Parts: sequence; structure tokens; C-alpha cells
Amino acid sequence: MQLAVTWIGHATLLAQLGGINLLIDPIFSERASPLSFIGPKLAQPPGVSLDQLPRIDAVVDSHNYYGHFDEASVVALQQQRGGPPLFIVPLGNKAGTETKGARRVVELDRWRSQRGGDVESVLTPVQHWSGRGLTDRLATLWGRHATFAPDFHLFHAGDIGYSQGFSDIRERFAARQGAQGFGLPLQPVGGYEPRARRSLGMHWGTYALRDGSLDERPRALASARCASAAPDEEFFILPFGETRKMPRRADSVAMAPPAQP
Repeated sequence: MQLAVTWIGHATLLAQLGGINLLIDPIFSERASPLSFIGPKLAQPPGVSLDQLPRIDAVVDSHNYYGHFDEASVVALQQQRGGPPLFIVPLGNKAGTETKGARRVVELDRWRSQRGGDVESVLTPVQHWSGRGLTDRLATLWGRHATFAPDFHLFHAGDIGYSQGFSDIRERFAARQGAQGFGLPLQPVGGYEPRARRSLGMHWGTYALRDGSLDERPRALASARCASAAPDEEFFILPFGETRKMPRRADSVAMAPPAQP
């Protein structure tokens, strides 16, 4: 399997690493809303449709916002050829996932992990919140996922505000990663201005979630990169549906085909 990352839209990405297909924060519905006629509507269709996906081995969700946890996508993924994927969700979200027909669900507390074959996903802290209605705010956990495979380390930031959690994550995983760090952090560029050494920008252009044009964040990112004389590859974006092949870790080892998670 080619080591690669595909941006599908918003915070939805397909990561192919460690011999598995990992889908992150999947949403393929027209609206990020509990209702089909109101709420944030897609300005761009998903770059890859559900029926164009390879068989998904595992799905990780960062939190239960409608733009990150899409019930219709959960239902559809149960019908994929080869059997349903494993869903890895933050604490308190297992029951809600199972009500949509998911049969393989694991929920994680912060700093807890789930392993599938050679790939391990760790739920890490983030300054944010959760909620799908008027009465369940902060009722379930939220987080971001650090994914470790022998050939690549990936970090999906979900929705974030800067906090002590960044330093905690660096310290917690420093010995494990050595000087290489994460091969690719996936960071939002919609709604605020991030700083990172080498990242893929996401969470932009899919829904009109703030004032300004849909391409405002990529243009602002390009200006910031130019002002700091940073190479394009240090913080880049991908067009909808585009795949970027990624280099393997320098200390990666040959892997046998992993067991299904």
C-alpha cells in the first residue's frame, strides 16, 4: 500500500499508513446539521465520494459536532464491502455511534489508545468542547488523534484552540518520535491563524462557517508563508480530493500485513 494522505473536505481525510485505510472525521452529507433543510451547507462536494473510497479499516472521530461526526456517513460505512470498519471515538460517544448501526466501536479517554495491527491511535487533549443539541454541551469527550504506524506518524488536530495540550503532546511523545516528530500534522486553517513547522491545512472551503470568501484562509496562509520566507512544503493545502504521497519514517521497518483492527 502506498503511504499517502487524501484531503476529502473540511476535516475529513483518508490516511493510508501502516498497511490500513484510516478515515478521519468523515462527513459526506450535504449539511452539517441534524436537519436536511437548514444548517451549514456544503459549498463544495466531497473530493472523494463514499463509493469511491477503498475499504476502510478504521474510522477515528475527534468530537461529536455535526461537521465531524456525521450519522449518515456512519450508516453508509456499515454497508461497505468486506465488513464494517472499527470506529474509535472519544469517551461518551460509543452509544450514539452504536445507535446508527455501528457494530465495532471503541471509545477512548484522553491519553488512551487503540491498536489495530501495526497502527495505534491515541486520543490527546484539546481546548474545545462537544455538543449536538441544546442540552448536551460538554456531555461527551472531545480530543484529537495521534496515529502511530511503523512507517509514518500522523497528527489530526480536529478543532483546536492553543493550550497547554500542545506542550503536553510534545513531551508525552518525544522519546517515541525522536528528532523526526510527526510526519504530518493536519491542522485547521479556517477561523484562526495557526503556526506549525510542517503541516497540511484543512477545515476550510467546505462550509461557509465564518465571514469572508471560502478561499480566504488559504490566501492568508500563503501570505503568512511568504512573509516568513517559509517554503511551501512547510505548511501546504491540497485541492479537494487530491492525494499526497508521503515519505516513510527514516526508522521504519518492513511490516507483515496487519491483522484487521
